[in-house]
Amino acid sequence: MLQQTIYEVRITYIGSLTGLREREPFVCYFSNLKKTVENLTAQLALNGWPLKINYTAVYRGLKMKNKYHCDFEVAGHKVFRISITPCVLNPVLTTLGIDEMPAYKK
Repeated sequence: MLQQTIYEVRITYIGSLTGLREREPFVCYFSNLKKTVENLTAQLALNGWPLKINYTAVYRGLKMKNKYHCDFEVAGHKVFRISITPCVLNPVLTTLGIDEMPAYKK
């Protein structure tokens, strides 16, 4: 079975401003880390947010901690957090601790 690493990107709205506008976290998946970072930086730039994310920082965070996150704030108030975590697509299935059925003999 072929295993592949995909990257989960989760945008979570945090901080004191979430009371004003309640929102569910947004989750999407990418199969390529470079495309993940490119898409995030493009969306941040289009919406006027500072470009605090770069490929090297994300790659190092994933290698060291198996996760990466970055908080964004306005006037000292945190607004949202971007989290990137690797996930394994099609993991190897175990036997789940189930033994082979014994043969019944008459």
